[in-house]
Amino acid sequence: MESGRFLPTTLTMLILITSSCGGHLKSGPALKMDQALITFHNKLPEEVEVLFISDYCYKCLYQLLISVNARNNSAFVVINTKFTLTMRVESQAKNATFCRWSQAYGEGGHYSVWIQTLEDPSNPTCIHTVNKRPNNTYLPIVVAALLLAIISLLYAVAPSINRKCGTSKFIKTICCHGPQYSTDNDRPQGSEAEGNTKPTRLRSLDTFRGFSLTVMIFVNYGGGGYWFFQHAPWNGLTVADLVMPWFVFIIGTSVVLLFRSMQRRGINRMQLLRKISWRTVILLLLGFCFLNYSPRDGPLSWSWLRIPGVLQRLGFTYFALSLMQIFWGQIEIPLREYHWWSPLQDVLLYWPQWLTVILLEALWLCITFLMPVPHCPTGYLGPGGIGDNGLYPNCTGGAAGYIDRWIFGDNMYRYPSCREMYRTTQPFDPEGVLGTINSVVMGFMGMQAGKIIITYKGENVRILCRFLVWVIILGISAAILSKCTRDGGFIPVNKNLWSLSYVMCMGCFSFLLLGGMYIVTDVKGWWGGQPFIYPGMNSIFVYVGHSLLGFYFPFSWEMRFQQSHWEWLFQSLWGTTLWVLIAHLLYRKKFFLKI
Repeated sequence: MESGRFLPTTLTMLILITSSCGGHLKSGPALKMDQALITFHNKLPEEVEVLFISDYCYKCLYQLLISVNARNNSAFVVINTKFTLTMRVESQAKNATFCRWSQAYGEGGHYSVWIQTLEDPSNPTCIHTVNKRPNNTYLPIVVAALLLAIISLLYAVAPSINRKCGTSKFIKTICCHGPQYSTDNDRPQGSEAEGNTKPTRLRSLDTFRGFSLTVMIFVNYGGGGYWFFQHAPWNGLTVADLVMPWFVFIIGTSVVLLFRSMQRRGINRMQLLRKISWRTVILLLLGFCFLNYSPRDGPLSWSWLRIPGVLQRLGFTYFALSLMQIFWGQIEIPLREYHWWSPLQDVLLYWPQWLTVILLEALWLCITFLMPVPHCPTGYLGPGGIGDNGLYPNCTGGAAGYIDRWIFGDNMYRYPSCREMYRTTQPFDPEGVLGTINSVVMGFMGMQAGKIIITYKGENVRILCRFLVWVIILGISAAILSKCTRDGGFIPVNKNLWSLSYVMCMGCFSFLLLGGMYIVTDVKGWWGGQPFIYPGMNSIFVYVGHSLLGFYFPFSWEMRFQQSHWEWLFQSLWGTTLWVLIAHLLYRKKFFLKI
């Protein structure tokens, strides 16, 4: 189906700037980041059309890139260089394809394509030349990585230098181990407990939380403009797609550890219900009233206000997990008596929770694959637009998108990650209703990690072995569901939909990361978690702060050098570093924002 090739091409996927004047080509435009210039020279006696698709765009229709007039006319076009492009040259009069090629164009490069005949006039060819070599797109990030590696190395050896040379108190405070930490994670710092013992807080959990938050801030600042630090257009994974599930996983682990501590302190069920209700309301209000609105947006208007959001989803997930823990998780473990099923006590003792999660996942599967959606195939998981050969342009997200549009109307996210590449017109919210079901499932995996830590407390090898078992189970499940492909699986890995394979894959990564941090911070003590532990212990303050103030000076500024990634990457690292330093200052002042 080729009718979609004449869709408007003024979107940002490809920015067209053409010039055609009887063989004389005007000078090309100034190129910006992730742009290249292609000049097409038509030596044929007929007009030709150049069509394109991005190789990342799954089953997409070819789009019209440019038309070049006949007889020694030339035209240039500015293209986006993020992904490999497939192009073909066609004759509009003869409806024939002259040539086709796929190429990854480089940032700042100037290219020429000569459309001409050599020996056989009936068989035109396309000859490619490079007029100006492209820039090294990845040089900024390589330099940044080397600098961060050097800083990390100095950070690691600073305690040794301090011991030998008596370095300043500041170095000692930053690099050396601070207060003791506990497996309950219910207090910001170590404090005197009953007797003279200091309960130790679980460093790995705070470090994991802080690492996730630091990466989230970096990608929210744009990640230097690199595509792999931005959300995937639809299926697949990028760095930006990892952090939200990590947060949800950490919420689940923290709920188990915190409620165990409250249970030991004798807090009753009604008090727990009041506490979790208050926290949930605060999270919902923060997300709805503050983070969905900025003074830059102008007067607040219900007509465009977004109802779903990140904190809204986290709040609802926290509430659901807390209810499961309050009603079915207050069990004293490990058991004092041995039973044949004791090796699985961290699973079998909580069978009502498992039954609830299985029913929730069955609900997600039934709605996703069985619910009829008007004018869309049942069980559709695609982005719509020009994808899937343009057959379902208004079916973005299938049942998930349909439910959100029915409930929220226009009060949802209008710029989904698939809009640019797939030319979609329907709004789609990545924090929608249906995906929240799998968010609870993701949080439940984090609860399982907390139960393992409690059940096998003091038996580090068994804890790590249990983590490894979950890594293998979830990893194999994700591989089967996705068939180890981006688009061709039974259920593709998709962050927008929070698909089952995505949840399994992120659960695998979460167990792996938490286990690794548990070894190096809590078991071996090789690393104190710095600097990630600082934002990890003030996550609400840092997240809300960067969301409200992150796009004002000194955290960011209007960039002047837009020809490469250098300034954007520096700005992203600068803003992220400032928030980590603020978190460290609050840590030293013993200020911890809690709700």
